[in-house]
Amino acid sequence: AAANLSDVLPEIIEGYKADRNLPNQEIEVTFASSGKLYSQIISGAPYDIFLSANQTFPAQLVDEMFKGDTSHIPFTYTQGQLSIYSATKSVSRLNQATLTEFLQGDDKTKITIANPELAPYGESAKVYLQDQNLYDSLTTQKRIIQAENIGQAFQYAHTGSVDYGFVAHSQVTAIKATPEQFYILPPDSYPAILQDGVLVTDVAAAADFTDYLRSPAGQAYFSKAGYLAVK
Repeated sequence: AAANLSDVLPEIIEGYKADRNLPNQEIEVTFASSGKLYSQIISGAPYDIFLSANQTFPAQLVDEMFKGDTSHIPFTYTQGQLSIYSATKSVSRLNQATLTEFLQGDDKTKITIANPELAPYGESAKVYLQDQNLYDSLTTQKRIIQAENIGQAFQYAHTGSVDYGFVAHSQVTAIKATPEQFYILPPDSYPAILQDGVLVTDVAAAADFTDYLRSPAGQAYFSKAGYLAVK
């Protein structure tokens, strides 16, 4: 599962086991960047389900491994939101200022994003910064600190290793951050983070769990955790 799910997925698993009355059902999760997980599965990693942070990697996986097999079709299970978060500085002024104006106030600040090549949240953050005409200048100034995945990006920001982090809003929600610590980017200001999953094997229990993810019960967990529900 994509690293951004590390807070909500354990809760969903416990809810699934309780709702289905399956207390002994073992569900083991590996969290990493979507691109890294894709590569592992293509190389034969023994996963039953792949929950990506975008739609691209599941589609590529199906094309690579399951051409024409209608039992392995990607499904959208949630939509992520992108936030700017800081553990050390107030970001509340972003409600009135553009990001360019905000960052011009201190040209020494460091910003982290997840690796755009591997992490969909990082890809959306990069596009946002490019649209603001900031990405190239921040890169030239060596002010962008690239993390391997969204989990590491959040840790960089949360521990104060950097001043600001482009993180999953679900991570901000999980720590109950104060309003001064984060700013939710407008959903139309970056590519929509539609998160798709796909069944890798034909295990019945795996299929049942993916059904639960998309059920009203599963979607309620996502909404509470700072994601946008999907129909």
